Amino acid sequence: MNGIGRIVAARALSGGCALSLSLASALTLSPVAASAQGKTYTMKITLPTINDPSYIYAKNYAAALEKDSGGRIKPQIFPLSQLGSIPRQIEGTQFGSIQCAVLPPEFFVGVDNRFEVMAAPGLVGSLAQGQRVAADPAVRKLMLSLGANKGLHGVAMFMNSPSSVIAKTPIRHLADFKGKKIRVLASPFQMAPITKIGATPVAMTLADVVPAMQQGTIDGAVGGIVVFTPMHFSDAAKYVTETGQPAVFVMAEVNKVWYEALPPDLQKIIEDDAAAQQKAIGPVAEDIVGKARKGWVAGGGELIDLPAAEQAQLMTAFSDAVAGVTKEKPALDDAYKIVSDAAQRVK
Repeated sequence: MNGIGRIVAARALSGGCALSLSLASALTLSPVAASAQGKTYTMKITLPTINDPSYIYAKNYAAALEKDSGGRIKPQIFPLSQLGSIPRQIEGTQFGSIQCAVLPPEFFVGVDNRFEVMAAPGLVGSLAQGQRVAADPAVRKLMLSLGANKGLHGVAMFMNSPSSVIAKTPIRHLADFKGKKIRVLASPFQMAPITKIGATPVAMTLADVVPAMQQGTIDGAVGGIVVFTPMHFSDAAKYVTETGQPAVFVMAEVNKVWYEALPPDLQKIIEDDAAAQQKAIGPVAEDIVGKARKGWVAGGGELIDLPAAEQAQLMTAFSDAVAGVTKEKPALDDAYKIVSDAAQRVK
């Protein structure tokens, strides 16, 4: 019997049973505990943008994870699609070569078509309302659960920015949309409204937009000013019509297998820090949108508002298009009802 064993036996004989059992347990478990505490986990975080709310969220989330895990989680951020096109980023996150993707949910439509519900135009009218919708318990329960059977585990969602339409020639009136080829995301919620106002929707990844406008493949694109300004879309076009629709939401999706293999305390940190940074990004997003608008004008670009009556017509056309999309897909219709009801509750 070694020295420690003799101490345990002696204390048990002298009535220190509770202490000896505790010590014995510690001796049995300590190698496992030490191994779990000592292991580090690499977390690649991918996104297609930089210097927008999505990027700031990713940076702050990564910093919080490393701090709160005591360095056991080692995040690495890859903006500007460094890990491949958006479809490749999604596949990487599903299958584990990437641990986290920060992307608009409608890009995940190939995983589950209910992801696109957040891209419905007319859903929210401001960034503040969008953050309240994203924080609504019913909406979080729906959206963060999507993709669970396809290798994904949702941890956060927030509104990134309102949408605008950037164009090579100014769009000052609703009629100016007619005949134009407009880049959209690959979502019926974006494609149907553009068709409704007489333009042709062209699904295209973000990285292809500037060259496509420069080459004349498209006349304009739906997107956020928080992307147009820092990513120098002014190289291709100077005119941004601020329709405000649809809202651009972003989700943080984690590889499910990687997440489930983490020790329970690290799983909690992943969840808690994601939620905390979701809450914190609201005022940051407001500030970034404001600065991006000023930066666009300072760089020689123009911001355009449709006349009030024509903006109202635009919203009616968009609402009709949304109704046409949802009625054809019962599961999507149910999801839209959950989200639109929440939008009304937090208006």
